[in-house]
Amino acid sequence: MTRLFHISDLHFGLEDPAALDWFTDCVRAERPDAVLITGDLTMRARAREFAAACDWIETLDVPVTVEVGNHDLPYFNPVARFFYPYRRIRRIERLVEREIDLPGLAIVPLKTTARAQWRLDWSKGRVTAKALTRTLAAIDALAPGTMVLVTAHHPLVEAGTKGRALTRGGERALAALAERKVTAVLTGHVHDAFDLVKPTASGPIRMIGAGTLSQRIRSTPPSFNDLLVRDQALSVRVRNLADVPTRDMQISDIPADALPPRDPGDPVAPVRAVPPVDPPVH
Repeated sequence: MTRLFHISDLHFGLEDPAALDWFTDCVRAERPDAVLITGDLTMRARAREFAAACDWIETLDVPVTVEVGNHDLPYFNPVARFFYPYRRIRRIERLVEREIDLPGLAIVPLKTTARAQWRLDWSKGRVTAKALTRTLAAIDALAPGTMVLVTAHHPLVEAGTKGRALTRGGERALAALAERKVTAVLTGHVHDAFDLVKPTASGPIRMIGAGTLSQRIRSTPPSFNDLLVRDQALSVRVRNLADVPTRDMQISDIPADALPPRDPGDPVAPVRAVPPVDPPVH
Protein backbone atom coordinates (compact mmCIF):
# COMPACT_ATOMS: atom_id res chain seq x y z
CA MET A 1 0.00 0.00 0.00
CA THR A 2 1.24 3.50 -0.88
CA ARG A 3 -0.11 6.73 0.56
CA LEU A 4 0.33 10.14 -1.05
CA PHE A 5 -0.77 13.60 0.05
CA HIS A 6 -1.66 15.83 -2.90
CA ILE A 7 -1.78 19.57 -2.18
CA SER A 8 -1.94 22.62 -4.39
CA ASP A 9 -2.27 26.39 -4.53
CA LEU A 10 -0.63 27.33 -1.24
CA HIS A 11 -0.44 30.98 -2.34
CA PHE A 12 2.00 32.22 0.29
CA GLY A 13 1.21 35.89 0.62
CA LEU A 14 -2.43 34.93 1.04
CA GLU A 15 -1.91 31.55 2.71
CA ASP A 16 -4.21 30.04 5.34
CA PRO A 17 -1.97 29.50 8.42
CA ALA A 18 -4.50 27.25 10.17
CA ALA A 19 -4.82 25.00 7.11
CA LEU A 20 -1.04 24.81 6.67
CA ASP A 21 -0.49 23.96 10.35
CA TRP A 22 -3.16 21.27 10.14
CA PHE A 23 -1.57 19.76 7.03
CA THR A 24 1.88 19.79 8.66
CA ASP A 25 0.45 17.96 11.67
CA CYS A 26 -1.11 15.36 9.34
CA VAL A 27 2.24 14.76 7.63
CA ARG A 28 4.09 14.38 10.92
CA ALA A 29 1.51 12.06 12.44
CA GLU A 30 0.70 9.91 9.39
CA ARG A 31 3.98 9.90 7.42
CA PRO A 32 2.75 9.60 3.82
CA ASP A 33 5.15 8.08 1.30
CA ALA A 34 5.33 11.43 -0.52
CA VAL A 35 3.79 14.89 -0.75
CA LEU A 36 2.88 16.11 -4.24
CA ILE A 37 2.56 19.90 -4.64
CA THR A 38 0.94 20.90 -7.93
CA GLY A 39 1.87 24.55 -8.15
CA ASP A 40 1.13 28.11 -7.11
CA LEU A 41 3.39 28.21 -4.08
CA THR A 42 3.07 32.00 -3.97
CA MET A 43 0.63 34.79 -4.66
CA ARG A 44 2.83 37.14 -6.67
CA ALA A 45 6.20 35.34 -6.89
CA ARG A 46 7.75 37.84 -4.48
CA ALA A 47 11.01 36.95 -2.74
CA ARG A 48 9.41 37.00 0.73
CA GLU A 49 6.58 34.73 -0.47
CA PHE A 50 9.01 32.18 -1.90
CA ALA A 51 11.10 32.36 1.28
CA ALA A 52 8.05 31.56 3.40
CA ALA A 53 6.98 28.78 1.02
CA CYS A 54 10.44 27.21 1.03
CA ASP A 55 10.64 27.45 4.83
CA TRP A 56 7.35 25.59 5.11
CA ILE A 57 8.12 22.94 2.48
CA GLU A 58 11.46 22.16 4.14
CA THR A 59 9.61 21.20 7.34
CA LEU A 60 7.88 18.33 5.50
CA ASP A 61 10.20 15.47 6.40
CA VAL A 62 9.02 13.17 3.59
CA PRO A 63 9.80 13.00 -0.16
CA VAL A 64 8.32 16.02 -1.97
CA THR A 65 7.86 16.95 -5.61
CA VAL A 66 6.87 20.47 -6.65
CA GLU A 67 5.26 21.77 -9.82
CA VAL A 68 5.56 25.45 -10.70
CA GLY A 69 2.28 27.32 -11.15
CA ASN A 70 1.42 30.45 -13.09
CA HIS A 71 1.53 32.52 -9.88
CA ASP A 72 5.14 31.40 -9.36
CA LEU A 73 6.42 33.33 -12.39
CA PRO A 74 7.47 36.94 -11.68
CA TYR A 75 4.62 39.39 -12.22
CA PHE A 76 6.36 42.73 -11.91
CA ASN A 77 9.80 42.06 -13.41
CA PRO A 78 9.67 41.08 -17.10
CA VAL A 79 13.44 40.55 -17.26
CA ALA A 80 13.26 38.02 -14.43
CA ARG A 81 10.17 36.38 -15.94
CA PHE A 82 11.86 35.71 -19.27
CA PHE A 83 15.48 35.05 -18.32
CA TYR A 84 15.60 33.65 -14.77
CA PRO A 85 12.01 33.01 -13.60
CA TYR A 86 12.92 30.40 -10.97
CA ARG A 87 15.82 32.19 -9.28
CA ARG A 88 13.80 32.79 -6.12
CA ILE A 89 12.98 29.10 -5.77
CA ARG A 90 16.58 27.82 -5.89
CA ARG A 91 16.48 26.67 -2.26
CA ILE A 92 14.16 23.84 -3.27
CA GLU A 93 15.30 23.52 -6.89
CA ARG A 94 16.03 19.82 -6.30
CA LEU A 95 12.30 19.28 -5.66
CA VAL A 96 10.98 21.10 -8.72
CA GLU A 97 9.63 18.76 -11.40
CA ARG A 98 11.16 15.88 -9.49
CA GLU A 99 10.26 12.31 -10.43
CA ILE A 100 9.52 10.14 -7.41
CA ASP A 101 9.90 6.38 -7.73
CA LEU A 102 8.15 4.17 -5.19
CA PRO A 103 7.67 0.39 -5.24
CA GLY A 104 5.52 -0.28 -8.32
CA LEU A 105 4.59 3.40 -8.64
CA ALA A 106 6.16 6.46 -10.29
CA ILE A 107 5.25 10.14 -10.01
CA VAL A 108 6.21 11.87 -13.27
CA PRO A 109 6.02 15.68 -13.75
CA LEU A 110 4.59 17.56 -16.72
CA LYS A 111 5.28 21.28 -17.08
CA THR A 112 2.25 23.41 -18.01
CA THR A 113 3.39 26.94 -17.14
CA ALA A 114 4.61 29.36 -19.80
CA ARG A 115 6.67 32.54 -19.58
CA ALA A 116 4.65 33.98 -22.47
CA GLN A 117 1.90 32.91 -24.87
CA TRP A 118 0.21 34.18 -28.02
CA ARG A 119 -2.84 35.26 -26.04
CA LEU A 120 -3.50 37.88 -23.43
CA ASP A 121 -4.17 35.56 -20.47
CA TRP A 122 -0.80 34.08 -19.51
CA SER A 123 -2.27 32.51 -16.37
CA LYS A 124 -3.63 29.63 -18.42
CA GLY A 125 -1.63 26.52 -19.18
CA ARG A 126 0.36 25.34 -22.14
CA VAL A 127 1.91 21.94 -22.82
CA THR A 128 4.76 22.38 -25.26
CA ALA A 129 5.98 19.58 -27.49
CA LYS A 130 9.27 19.66 -25.57
CA ALA A 131 7.57 19.29 -22.18
CA LEU A 132 5.34 16.46 -23.36
CA THR A 133 8.26 14.64 -25.00
CA ARG A 134 10.23 14.83 -21.76
CA THR A 135 7.34 13.41 -19.73
CA LEU A 136 6.62 10.62 -22.20
CA ALA A 137 10.32 9.67 -22.29
CA ALA A 138 10.35 9.39 -18.50
CA ILE A 139 7.27 7.16 -18.61
CA ASP A 140 8.70 4.99 -21.38
CA ALA A 141 11.88 4.46 -19.34
CA LEU A 142 9.98 2.91 -16.43
CA ALA A 143 9.87 -0.81 -15.80
CA PRO A 144 6.90 -2.56 -17.43
CA GLY A 145 3.89 -2.72 -15.15
CA THR A 146 4.79 0.42 -13.20
CA MET A 147 1.76 2.43 -12.17
CA VAL A 148 2.14 6.07 -13.27
CA LEU A 149 0.70 9.28 -11.86
CA VAL A 150 1.48 12.51 -13.71
CA THR A 151 1.64 15.83 -11.84
CA ALA A 152 0.99 19.21 -13.45
CA HIS A 153 -0.36 22.57 -12.37
CA HIS A 154 -3.11 23.18 -14.93
CA PRO A 155 -5.87 20.67 -15.67
CA LEU A 156 -5.25 19.28 -19.16
CA VAL A 157 -8.58 20.26 -20.66
CA GLU A 158 -9.58 22.69 -23.36
CA ALA A 159 -12.87 24.55 -23.06
CA GLY A 160 -14.68 25.96 -26.07
CA THR A 161 -12.51 27.36 -28.82
CA LYS A 162 -8.75 27.29 -28.82
CA GLY A 163 -8.76 30.92 -27.76
CA ARG A 164 -10.51 29.95 -24.51
CA ALA A 165 -8.49 26.81 -23.86
CA LEU A 166 -7.65 26.35 -20.20
CA THR A 167 -4.50 24.47 -21.25
CA ARG A 168 -3.31 24.65 -24.82
CA GLY A 169 -2.01 21.29 -25.95
CA GLY A 170 -3.91 19.64 -23.11
CA GLU A 171 -6.05 17.39 -25.26
CA ARG A 172 -2.99 16.13 -27.14
CA ALA A 173 -1.18 15.49 -23.86
CA LEU A 174 -4.13 13.64 -22.32
CA ALA A 175 -4.39 11.37 -25.36
CA ALA A 176 -0.66 10.57 -25.24
CA LEU A 177 -0.84 9.82 -21.51
CA ALA A 178 -3.93 7.67 -21.96
CA GLU A 179 -2.11 5.71 -24.67
CA ARG A 180 0.57 4.90 -22.10
CA LYS A 181 -2.05 3.80 -19.56
CA VAL A 182 -1.29 6.55 -17.06
CA THR A 183 -3.54 6.00 -14.05
CA ALA A 184 -4.32 9.67 -13.39
CA VAL A 185 -3.17 13.23 -13.98
CA LEU A 186 -2.97 15.22 -10.73
CA THR A 187 -3.38 19.00 -10.94
CA GLY A 188 -4.44 22.15 -9.09
CA HIS A 189 -5.16 25.70 -10.31
CA VAL A 190 -8.96 25.75 -9.88
CA HIS A 191 -8.95 25.66 -6.04
CA ASP A 192 -11.75 23.07 -5.85
CA ALA A 193 -11.18 19.31 -5.78
CA PHE A 194 -12.39 17.05 -8.57
CA ASP A 195 -12.14 13.43 -9.70
CA LEU A 196 -13.24 13.07 -13.32
CA VAL A 197 -12.73 10.70 -16.24
CA LYS A 198 -11.92 12.34 -19.56
CA PRO A 199 -12.47 10.48 -22.86
CA THR A 200 -9.65 10.84 -25.39
CA ALA A 201 -8.80 9.43 -28.80
CA SER A 202 -6.61 6.89 -27.00
CA GLY A 203 -9.19 5.92 -24.38
CA PRO A 204 -10.33 7.37 -21.05
CA ILE A 205 -8.00 8.89 -18.48
CA ARG A 206 -8.63 10.01 -14.92
CA MET A 207 -8.11 13.63 -13.88
CA ILE A 208 -7.77 14.44 -10.17
CA GLY A 209 -7.57 17.97 -8.84
CA ALA A 210 -6.63 19.22 -5.38
CA GLY A 211 -8.22 22.18 -3.64
CA THR A 212 -6.32 25.02 -1.98
CA LEU A 213 -4.62 25.54 1.38
CA SER A 214 -4.94 29.32 0.99
CA GLN A 215 -7.53 31.98 1.69
CA ARG A 216 -8.40 32.08 -2.03
CA ILE A 217 -11.20 29.54 -1.79
CA ARG A 218 -13.77 28.93 -4.51
CA SER A 219 -16.75 26.76 -3.50
CA THR A 220 -15.12 24.57 -0.84
CA PRO A 221 -13.08 25.10 2.34
CA PRO A 222 -9.28 24.54 2.30
CA SER A 223 -8.43 20.90 1.68
CA PHE A 224 -5.97 18.33 0.38
CA ASN A 225 -6.26 14.97 -1.36
CA ASP A 226 -5.32 11.84 0.55
CA LEU A 227 -4.47 9.28 -2.17
CA LEU A 228 -4.26 5.58 -1.41
CA VAL A 229 -2.80 3.06 -3.87
CA ARG A 230 -3.59 -0.55 -3.10
CA ASP A 231 -3.49 -3.50 -5.54
CA GLN A 232 -3.07 -1.13 -8.52
CA ALA A 233 -6.22 0.77 -7.54
CA LEU A 234 -6.23 4.45 -6.64
CA SER A 235 -8.71 5.95 -4.16
CA VAL A 236 -9.14 9.61 -3.25
CA ARG A 237 -10.31 11.20 -0.01
CA VAL A 238 -10.65 14.98 0.18
CA ARG A 239 -9.71 15.98 3.69
CA ASN A 240 -10.67 19.32 5.18
CA LEU A 241 -10.99 21.00 8.57
CA ALA A 242 -14.77 21.29 8.17
CA ASP A 243 -15.17 17.49 7.88
CA VAL A 244 -17.17 17.84 4.66
CA PRO A 245 -17.55 14.45 2.90
CA THR A 246 -15.39 13.87 -0.17
CA ARG A 247 -18.24 13.83 -2.70
CA ASP A 248 -19.52 17.18 -1.37
CA MET A 249 -16.05 18.69 -1.81
CA GLN A 250 -15.67 17.77 -5.49
CA ILE A 251 -16.88 19.78 -8.46
CA SER A 252 -18.40 17.91 -11.41
CA ASP A 253 -16.75 20.03 -14.10
CA ILE A 254 -13.64 22.18 -14.52
CA PRO A 255 -14.20 25.93 -14.91
CA ALA A 256 -12.59 27.39 -18.00
CA ASP A 257 -11.49 30.53 -16.19
CA ALA A 258 -10.53 29.02 -12.79
CA LEU A 259 -12.26 31.91 -11.04
CA PRO A 260 -14.79 31.85 -8.17
CA PRO A 261 -18.24 30.72 -9.32
CA ARG A 262 -20.25 33.92 -9.67
CA ASP A 263 -22.38 33.29 -12.75
CA PRO A 264 -25.21 30.77 -13.34
CA GLY A 265 -23.80 27.52 -14.66
CA ASP A 266 -20.36 27.89 -13.08
CA PRO A 267 -19.16 24.61 -11.51
CA VAL A 268 -19.96 24.59 -7.80
CA ALA A 269 -19.32 21.74 -5.34
CA PRO A 270 -22.40 20.43 -3.48
CA VAL A 271 -21.17 22.00 -0.24
CA ARG A 272 -21.57 25.40 -1.97
CA ALA A 273 -19.20 27.18 0.42
CA VAL A 274 -18.70 30.14 -1.91
CA PRO A 275 -17.43 33.24 -0.08
CA PRO A 276 -19.64 36.29 -0.57
CA VAL A 277 -16.58 38.43 -1.33
CA ASP A 278 -13.32 37.38 -2.91
CA PRO A 279 -10.34 37.75 -0.56
CA PRO A 280 -8.16 40.79 -1.27
CA VAL A 281 -4.94 40.31 -3.18
CA HIS A 282 -2.12 42.14 -1.42
